[in-house]
Amino acid sequence: MEHRILELEQSAAHLARVIEELSDVVARQEDEITRLKRRQGMLMKREAEREADQGGGVQLGDERPPHW
Repeated sequence: MEHRILELEQSAAHLARVIEELSDVVARQEDEITRLKRRQGMLMKREAEREADQGGGVQLGDERPPHW
């Protein structure tokens, strides 16, 4: 019986470590996603400004070009 309790305690400790590691991974991924979204927004703004400077209209992703 005591051996079984020890196994359960070891298993619980292992699961706690795994949960903590996964939590760290999720936190890093959240930071990376936030950074990538910010960068994407900056790139889209820069491209829209470039298009506007060239005299072309800003085309939204779901708009068809005028020749369609």
